[in-house]
Amino acid sequence: MTPDFPVRRDERADSGPADLPVRRDERADLPVRRVERPDDLDRSVIERVARGECRVELAPGLIDALAESRRATLHDLEGRTVYGVNTGMGALAGVRLSAEAQAAHQDTLMVGRAVGSAPWLRREQARAVLAARLRTFLHASAGVSPGLCQALADLLNADVIPAIPARGNGAAGEIIPLAHAGAVLNGTGHVLSTNALPCRSHDDHPSHGRSHDGHPSHGRSQDDHPPHARSQDDHPPHARSQDDHPPHARSQDGHSQGSRSLDGLDCVDAAEALAAAGLSPRPFGPKEGIAFLEGVPGLTGLAVLASDAARVLIRQIVVVAAASHDVVRASRDPLHPALADSGELRTILHELSNLRGETAAGALQAPVSFRVTAPALAVALRATDALDAAVDRALDAVTDSPAHLDGGFVGTFGFAGTDLTAAVSTLTTALMHLAELGAARLHRLLDPNLTGLNRQLSESPGLHAGMATVHKRAVGVTHRLRRFAVPALSGAIETSLGQEDIQSFGFEAAECLDEVIAGLREVLACEMLAVIQAGRLGGPARLPEFDALLPPGAADRPWGRDLEKIVAALLEPR
Repeated sequence: MTPDFPVRRDERADSGPADLPVRRDERADLPVRRVERPDDLDRSVIERVARGECRVELAPGLIDALAESRRATLHDLEGRTVYGVNTGMGALAGVRLSAEAQAAHQDTLMVGRAVGSAPWLRREQARAVLAARLRTFLHASAGVSPGLCQALADLLNADVIPAIPARGNGAAGEIIPLAHAGAVLNGTGHVLSTNALPCRSHDDHPSHGRSHDGHPSHGRSQDDHPPHARSQDDHPPHARSQDDHPPHARSQDGHSQGSRSLDGLDCVDAAEALAAAGLSPRPFGPKEGIAFLEGVPGLTGLAVLASDAARVLIRQIVVVAAASHDVVRASRDPLHPALADSGELRTILHELSNLRGETAAGALQAPVSFRVTAPALAVALRATDALDAAVDRALDAVTDSPAHLDGGFVGTFGFAGTDLTAAVSTLTTALMHLAELGAARLHRLLDPNLTGLNRQLSESPGLHAGMATVHKRAVGVTHRLRRFAVPALSGAIETSLGQEDIQSFGFEAAECLDEVIAGLREVLACEMLAVIQAGRLGGPARLPEFDALLPPGAADRPWGRDLEKIVAALLEPR
């Protein structure tokens, strides 16, 4: 009997759909994850926060540690030339800023770099970016205030989520998407409305919109002061009143911006959303703006979600591939446990063998696509493990630049996402290969010489096409995915007058992986439909819970509607 079919986030049956916002009146009932030390906000917790399954609370001891590192950072800023704090950035790093310019600099860093526009990251993706940013700020080397860390936690807990561009980042690091995220904190950006419509499917990005058009106030937050005038307490209130800071959400003509419809996705000006959540804009203090733009928290957060989605898909493919083995009466020889060369392959061979069914082998050798499915799945699983390891390294590493280390400020390579980008691209290629295998197995399911069933799995060959055109859809999807398998690390282009002459293109890598995950799911749905059709024509009855979702009968109908139901079911938490 077929076991419960693994679905997206099947281990958390009480969570809501990934792409729908959790309403604020529901969030008070969410469990609270107390963060006592940085590694409490690990990969698994970031995923839960991104899905909207828990709230974040910074423990008093952690707040005290952040306050101490902040005091040390402010002290060590005195009398030094520090990149991005009292100098320009990039090719303008040699420009020393006046005291007046420094007072505005950390906020203006967000304005001129918020050059992106739609498509935006999905809500859960943007939440993952904020959660990863928060985690890296808990490292003492970042030197940011506990107030900034609390402000990030407040955004997540109130579900005030920035509109972050999904593509168009040609910087050496992630300054463009991070500028959009940071602009929400000082009230000049846009957030995804809680009235935003969900994407049509997991792989779709929202339609086009606008980037920031506001200008930040240049006043300082109450918890930050110049090095020569520090207060005794670096702790801010969690939600300032409207009187604490001047309004920040103003267009260039000085008028407040309201909610706007962006082809199905509503975006709201940040100050509006903050006020509705009981929060207030918070200017960046010394070094906080540059710190917010550094590192690779964007790719880190996106990789957390992609890894989870890949693992769910791999489990789903094991079940479907075993059913296809049953339908074509594939030999069990390639499933022999002695063939395992790793723990991953041993587990997959065991599961495929257990799920294979009892039909006798129809030939000495099955087509190659069946014989190599298990090792291909093992490769994908190892690539997923490698991505998780890269995420863990990114969360633990010093990613700020300049980082506050040993009483000084050290320029680092923390903005380079090379490790993560390479791991993301490797997984993308492995999943792309699984899509090719799925399309090939599906083609074999149409062969009566292998199945003993009607040609093309047609109820009435000649009158009905059966699954032939379903296979062609899978072929089209698979061919489209090939373009996303190009490694994102290739194709660097010089910028900033030569100061930034290489990029890792992490957001592009993440988008390619996202596309391949969605496409692989679509190809899997096509294979599942053929397996169900085979059962209705007298073959092994497999995938009964999905069979029950579809209209009765095996005659031709608009199969695309069936595929939509299958894809939706694959995404549903159970």
